[in-house]
Amino acid sequence: MINVDKLLKLLNKKKISFFTGVPDSVLKKLSSRIDKFPSSKHKIAVNEGSAVGIGIGHYLSTKKMPCVYMQNSGLGNAINPLISIAHQKVYSIPLLLLIGWRGSPSQKDEPQHKVKGKITPSLLKLLNIKYCIVKNQKDFKKLNNLIIQGKKEKKVIACLVEKNVLNANIKSKNYNSNKNKYANRKSFIQYLLKNINKKTKIISTTGHTSRELMQIRDKMKLNKGQDFYMVGGMGHALSVAIGMSLRSKKQIICLDGDGSLLMHLGSMFTAGHNDKIRLKHILLNNNSHESVGGQVTNANKINFKNLSKSLGYKYFYKIKKDSEIKPILSSFLKKKDCSFLEVKINTNLDLKLPRPKNLIKIKNTFLNQ
Repeated sequence: MINVDKLLKLLNKKKISFFTGVPDSVLKKLSSRIDKFPSSKHKIAVNEGSAVGIGIGHYLSTKKMPCVYMQNSGLGNAINPLISIAHQKVYSIPLLLLIGWRGSPSQKDEPQHKVKGKITPSLLKLLNIKYCIVKNQKDFKKLNNLIIQGKKEKKVIACLVEKNVLNANIKSKNYNSNKNKYANRKSFIQYLLKNINKKTKIISTTGHTSRELMQIRDKMKLNKGQDFYMVGGMGHALSVAIGMSLRSKKQIICLDGDGSLLMHLGSMFTAGHNDKIRLKHILLNNNSHESVGGQVTNANKINFKNLSKSLGYKYFYKIKKDSEIKPILSSFLKKKDCSFLEVKINTNLDLKLPRPKNLIKIKNTFLNQ
C-alpha cells in the first residue's frame, strides 16, 4: 500500500501543490487528505472535463503543473479539453492525471467498471498520454521520472492507481453532519413506489439511489412501475429520461442526485424548454458525493426553485421532512407538465447496499413491461 502523505510529499517536492477533480472511491483516502487544503490548493469540479479546464487555468496563472484526479470512467468527460487544449500539439500544457483505476484486469469489479478498466491503458495510449501504474512506494521512482518528463516536454501524463492501494493515517471529515436533519431517502422511495401507477418508468441515477431503490423493491415486493438503473454514465440520468419522455406516453420519473445533476446541469434546459416533455424530475439532495466518500457538492447553495423555473420547468416542489413526503409527493405526481421536486435527504455513508447484477435482464424487463 501507499501512504497518501508520502505521495503528497513526492508531488510537493516536484512543485505539484494544486489539486482539482471529481471524487472517486478508489482515491477516497486522497480526498480525505486534500479536503483539508484551502480552496487555493484544492477545488472539487462538477465533472472531469471541468477539472481539466481548472487545471489548465492553474497552469496559465502559475506556470506550475497541477494534479487532476478522477475515476477512469471520467476520462470520457475529460477527452475534449485534454486533446483540443492541453495536448502537446495544441497548447502543450503539462498536467498530471491521477486516475482511480476501477475494473483493472487484476481485480474483481462490476461489469461497467470492467469494460472501462480493460481499455483504460489503451485509451491513454491513443490519447498519447504516457502513464505509470503505482502500487507501492517503490513505484515512486517511475512517477518521479514521468513528472520530470511531463514538465520538460510540457505534456499531459497520467498515474493509474488501483483499488485498496492508497492508505492514510488521518481522520476523515464528518460528512454525516446532516444525519437525521432532513427526510429519509428510504421513506421517500417507499412512498413513491406505493403511489405510482403500474406503467410508470423510473430512470434512477448512479450510486446509492439506484442501489437502495433496487433493495426496497426486492425486500418490500413493491412491483408498481419499472426501473432502469444508471450503473454508470454519471450525470446522464436526466438525459435518458428526456429521451424516453419525447416518445412515451407513460409517466417518466427521473430520480437524480445532486452530484449527478451538477455534472451535466445543462440537461435541465433541454427538459424544461420543450413542451412535449412532461417528465417528473426528482432531485434527492444530500449535498454530498455519498457513494464515493461523502465529499461535499455544495448543492445546498443553489436555489433550485429559481433555477428550475428559469430553465422552463412548470412546477416546483420541495420536501425537507418525512412528514412532508405524503402531501407534497401526492400533489407533485398529479402534475402533467415538466415538474421539479427537490427532496432534502440525510447523508448515510454506512449503507450496505446490493448492486444490480444481470444488466441485460434488467434492460429487457424494462423494455418489455
